[in-house]
Amino acid sequence: MSDLRDRWIAFWMGRAGLSAGGRLATRLATWAAPPYKGKRYLARLNRSGYISPRAQIACADLRLGAFCYVDDGVVIFDSGDGGHVSLDESAHLYRGTIIELGAGGSVEIGAHTHIQPNCQFTAFLNAIRIGARVQIAPACAFYPYEHGFAAGQPITAQPLRSKGDIVIEDDAWLGYGVIVLDGVTIGAGAVVGAGAVVTHSVPPAAIVAGVPARVLGQRDAPTAK
Repeated sequence: MSDLRDRWIAFWMGRAGLSAGGRLATRLATWAAPPYKGKRYLARLNRSGYISPRAQIACADLRLGAFCYVDDGVVIFDSGDGGHVSLDESAHLYRGTIIELGAGGSVEIGAHTHIQPNCQFTAFLNAIRIGARVQIAPACAFYPYEHGFAAGQPITAQPLRSKGDIVIEDDAWLGYGVIVLDGVTIGAGAVVGAGAVVTHSVPPAAIVAGVPARVLGQRDAPTAK
């Protein structure tokens, strides 16, 4: 039975893709696959990767590297005036993650980076650029813009503004529920503790936590004896 199932999955994943026929083939492969992360291996069966038939994608400029994984319930949405979304080789987006573009914003996610469930990337005005091998825990949020809040005018009428792109460099690790704001770079290999609100850039290999986040130590500092 297992051999028959494996051959069924391999047959349909060989025909998977974003076309109508490719989406149907993905659905048929998924029917026989394990649930949730048990089906990650499907992405390795086709250079086009695995895009769940339950993902919602409305993005004219979606660039997919080889062997990407896009889980059930992922949303990739361009409001009409956004830029592009790119997933490099073997990038993984897990269920409930939402990527939304507008006002020229874009999102780039590097190779072998894993975005855990229910993260929010709202790219307006500027880009969110995530490097390679980054680990992002569930419920993290990224906002490369903010609303104006001057007196005498409703918040909904205030213009958007931004201090610049959000950049997460290679091999960084963000804990559960981290919020990253506009103009912030998190350096290579840095660790951000759960629940932190990152309002200023983080040096490479730093360990930060808190609201607002502050540096607590360095991963490459010598160990006390």
